[in-house]
Amino acid sequence: MKILIADDDALSRRLLQTTLERAGYAVTSVDNGASAARLLCEKDGPRLALLDWIMPGLDGPTVVRTVREHREQPYVHMILLTSRQSKEDMVAGLESGADDYLTKPFNPQELKARLRTGERILLLEDRLVEAREEMRFKATHDSLTSLWNRGMIEELLHRELQRAQRDPYNGCVSLLLADVDHFKNVNDTYGHAAGDAVLREISARLLRSVRGYDAVSRYGGEEFLIVLAGCDEACVAARAENLRRRIETKPVLTEKGEVRVTISVGAVSSTHWPGADGEELIRHADAALYYAKGAGRNLVAIGDPSGAKTLEPANIRTRVVARTHRR
Repeated sequence: MKILIADDDALSRRLLQTTLERAGYAVTSVDNGASAARLLCEKDGPRLALLDWIMPGLDGPTVVRTVREHREQPYVHMILLTSRQSKEDMVAGLESGADDYLTKPFNPQELKARLRTGERILLLEDRLVEAREEMRFKATHDSLTSLWNRGMIEELLHRELQRAQRDPYNGCVSLLLADVDHFKNVNDTYGHAAGDAVLREISARLLRSVRGYDAVSRYGGEEFLIVLAGCDEACVAARAENLRRRIETKPVLTEKGEVRVTISVGAVSSTHWPGADGEELIRHADAALYYAKGAGRNLVAIGDPSGAKTLEPANIRTRVVARTHRR
């Protein structure tokens, strides 16, 4: 593990470095507090630090406070070294944010033991951060496909619509609601494991087909919702057809062999529904998807209200922009 030594006394610094290198540490040493603070605040800086209390520029407690203020993650375990032995000094050092306090002259074995304690604390900290990130991922992603889940895509859609309202010239958000055609037949014919493989592969193809700032989610079951920022009706029609072709043209390889699948897509653009919120746009996309499925599946339908606000297919002017054989 990397460790930083900050001490303005060259002899003390050299003795410490020799002791720690023999113990297996990768040592970086500096002779002033400013250099110590800079190195410890770097992204890949040392996670352990031995800081002399009195140094030129920044003293040990000031270095500790600086690191705590400017470095968020990962955590740095810092030990103050000093000849001061009063309880008041010890309290002042710990209140600055230091994790430990060691008085000079110190026993090398005691120093190593305290560093091992610091390593255990850092390991625990890393595990807690990992567990937190895992919980965050599970709360925002679908467990099967690792796409955004329903709650997260709705939040992202809300953010994009708010951004679009602030930018009247480029503010346009489009939605694609895609459904795997006859997915129940896939499960019934090939089994649920194959069905899961199909969903994962479709997810991967959808991700490869969108821009880095677009959002793709598994909206539920075999439905996928895609949010396209800065994409008008002409754009969304082309993007939707591209996605449809990506799924149709190549079968999915599963343990039960190749499975050919297609998708139906309902697409809408916010330009047709000024002021509509995310829930309303999703309802319009769902109406367009319903039309596409009723018209034969494996096609794209664009929702165009032409002044009508109802979601009933009979009252929404929905047109097919791309179509292949009926299934």
